[in-house]
Amino acid sequence: MKYRALTVSREYGSGGAEIAEIIAQDLGWKLVDKELILEISRMEQLPASEVAAFDERVDTWLHRLTDAIWSVTADGVSPIVAHDVFNAEKAAQLARRVIEEAYKIGRCVIVGRGAQCILRDREDVFHAFVYADWQDKVEKIRGREPQGTNVEALIRSTDSRRTEYIRRNYRENWLNPHLYDIMINSRNQTRKTARLIVAAMHEPVLVR
Repeated sequence: MKYRALTVSREYGSGGAEIAEIIAQDLGWKLVDKELILEISRMEQLPASEVAAFDERVDTWLHRLTDAIWSVTADGVSPIVAHDVFNAEKAAQLARRVIEEAYKIGRCVIVGRGAQCILRDREDVFHAFVYADWQDKVEKIRGREPQGTNVEALIRSTDSRRTEYIRRNYRENWLNPHLYDIMINSRNQTRKTARLIVAAMHEPVLVR
């Protein structure tokens, strides 16, 4: 196989994370997903729960305004170094470092976090986008969320957050087909979708 890494972007409820895990197991590759949170937690010496709270998110307008107020005084002196504050921007920067290092090591499947943008110019990286029909997503999320959860709102807000994360950090449209080598409907068939993505990775690329 010509590829040393695979990025998997996914709609919420499409099963993309499970598909990435299946592919990593089948290929014997490293899965970079929740492990990324643990690595950033280690790097920053912060609880993993705090890192997860900023994972694939952007800072709110109020959060950015507060940072700006606290980082510069009236005489222009910064009492707090902005990079010492852990927020969504810092989390995205560290995620990029981890993704780039994972790529250098190779043989890895990277889930989300803008990896398709970070590694878009690497010819030895395959980029997949997993989506699903609305009802399939609703059924999948409803089966794992507490009863009474507004599943439809959760799906919309999560995908909206991921869209904004890519726009803010990489100035790209998350759904831009030119970011991906394959965009595939999982139809709630995770193992079949995983096989199809691996098969596509083995096919010779004529034009890219």
